[in-house]
Amino acid sequence: MRVLIIARYKNSGYAPFVTEQVEALEQQGLACQFFPMQGKGFWGYLRQLPALLHAIKSFNPNIIHAHYGLCGLFANLQRRVPVVTTYHGSDINNSHILKISRLSVRLSAHNIFVSQKNIDIVKPLDKYSLIPCGINLSDYPILEKNQARKQMGLSCNKNYILFAGAFDNPVKNAALAKAAIAHVLEAELLELKGYDRQQVATLLQAVDALVMTSKAEGSPQIIKEALACGTPIVSVDVGDVRERLLGLTGCWVVCNNNEEDLVAAIKNALAFTRRTDGRQKILSDNLENTVIANRLIDIYKSVITQ
Repeated sequence: MRVLIIARYKNSGYAPFVTEQVEALEQQGLACQFFPMQGKGFWGYLRQLPALLHAIKSFNPNIIHAHYGLCGLFANLQRRVPVVTTYHGSDINNSHILKISRLSVRLSAHNIFVSQKNIDIVKPLDKYSLIPCGINLSDYPILEKNQARKQMGLSCNKNYILFAGAFDNPVKNAALAKAAIAHVLEAELLELKGYDRQQVATLLQAVDALVMTSKAEGSPQIIKEALACGTPIVSVDVGDVRERLLGLTGCWVVCNNNEEDLVAAIKNALAFTRRTDGRQKILSDNLENTVIANRLIDIYKSVITQ
């Protein structure tokens, strides 16, 4: 089976969760080829239509898998090859982009949503699945906390809380996290910015907890990465975080914008001095990339035989 992957190409690469998913598909024997989207907005994408038609002719894919609603709409401008589109959250939670995603939902042969909350917003009638992006547990070998801290240049005598994003990203709502940490005098808030994938894995095992205060999310990868590392997690109720943390000791979900509850949860996380059973939660929720790849292959086969 040949799959043409249409995804945004930015800063000299694709989103890691997309490339890792494609690698898992290739490990199952599929032939995958990327088509990089580099334009800005729909009209910027539209200029790439001749290149897409050429790629389809030369690669002759059985199916196209587009990531994000705008790529899905673009992929459906041709009707020769059926399109499966995955919506990752920002293309649903943003009301302006949602209009484009709704068009993609109508045109795509099958739609994949990474969280139930996004399904509840779109309310598709049929031809859809709930499949979060997976991770590779092998990418997160367990380290002793002080060893991880030495590798990241952090003190072994301080408490560190990792913020789940860049401080300057307004969607991540750093102001709420900073306000809460101001009441936790013994902790320092670290920004998740400028690290490669391996460094993130090490940093997650160096800190005492991860905190997420986002205004909107789909199925945030950083939560699954923290689970893989056994890192205690404090998060507002956003995206699929509640489902990911359900029943897991050492993780707390608080009401959005409730600073008092957030402070209490962070203090609880600091008092939780061991790893969570997050790796087992990844396995029990079937979120390893190999499992996700097999689910995608079943969808591809179903679409092709329609």
